[in-house]
Amino acid sequence: MQDKSTKILILATSYLPLIGGAELAIKNLTDRLPEFSFDLVTARTTHNLPRTERIGNVNIFRAGNAPVALNLFLPKIFLPLAIFFKARRLLISKKYNLVYVLQASQAGGAGWLLKKLGCINQPIVLNLQEGKELSRQSFLVRFFRRLIINSADYYIVISAYLKNFLINNGVPEEKVFIIPNGVNISEHKHDKQELKNKLGLGPERVIITVSRLVKKNGVADLIKAMVFIKDNYFEPIKLLIIGGAEPHLSLESDLKDLTQKLGLTKEVIFVGAVNHEDISNYLSLADVFARPSYSEGLGTAFLEAMAIGVPIIGRRIGGIVDFLQEGETGLYCAVGDSQDIGRKVIQILSDKELHDKLAVQGQDLIQRVYDWNVIAQKFRNFYGTITEQ
Repeated sequence: MQDKSTKILILATSYLPLIGGAELAIKNLTDRLPEFSFDLVTARTTHNLPRTERIGNVNIFRAGNAPVALNLFLPKIFLPLAIFFKARRLLISKKYNLVYVLQASQAGGAGWLLKKLGCINQPIVLNLQEGKELSRQSFLVRFFRRLIINSADYYIVISAYLKNFLINNGVPEEKVFIIPNGVNISEHKHDKQELKNKLGLGPERVIITVSRLVKKNGVADLIKAMVFIKDNYFEPIKLLIIGGAEPHLSLESDLKDLTQKLGLTKEVIFVGAVNHEDISNYLSLADVFARPSYSEGLGTAFLEAMAIGVPIIGRRIGGIVDFLQEGETGLYCAVGDSQDIGRKVIQILSDKELHDKLAVQGQDLIQRVYDWNVIAQKFRNFYGTITEQ
């Protein structure tokens, strides 16, 4: 075990209180590594955020004046420079053992600058958590991602899909380590009745999806599948859609229009955005979790459903194949086939033995592989490996 002399500098485009899967992963990981010292440089997105503060086991340093929110064009261009200058000052004043770059984004650009200008002699570790179809992104995005990838010395990825992506782009396999994001098993609470009353649920069987309302997550396909389920499953059924709108990308109004057009307004409930710590309560209401995504870096929402014994349905893409074993921990559905999604839902709802098998084996996998305490130990092992090289 390392002592507090082990100091790690993290570069992240955004961090808490802004919440995303990658940001929550850093919080969960660093909280479980008290023997490490962490500093983190990120964007100061609004004036009301302090320039420095401590959150959990991490000292936060926010860069940039942020006169406007960072979703505007010009601030995003200059963000790598702001993070670069703040990180360079820290690197001069403190002795770090490694620099950990979260994602090949603006913060990754700062890491590239540090390496390019000779401001850093520590190993750079790039953490990739991409869930997009990487090969279909624009030339400019792929060009800058390549620069950032080439500036790193080691790589932590959350799935075999991303490991293969790096290897196919010339990164030596021995430099790539798979450490997935995890699940807080102990946080799951099951206050069902109050929540059922709030949602107006009675004896219905419940399908649930937790998803940003964007095209890649296949929510429209799941809504269309409800037509098949309604016609072929003869018990009351509800679909809960957990997820909020996202500026410029959200399909919320289109999905609600589709629901009305298909005559499913009584069967489909748009819950909206939910605090992350409350998601497990919604999941505990469900008989099946389904997300027919078109791309996934890992699929943390699937893991959270498995952790409380909800059988899952997904597509054979991205990081999902790391944990979804057909007929053992979940079921696969065909791409773009709403009827097949419906058939798989009905298969689980109609077969209690299958339902229980998927639930038990899914929970067992989470406890063995995806518990955050297990993930933290993998990071300790990773650090020991690279310091020995």
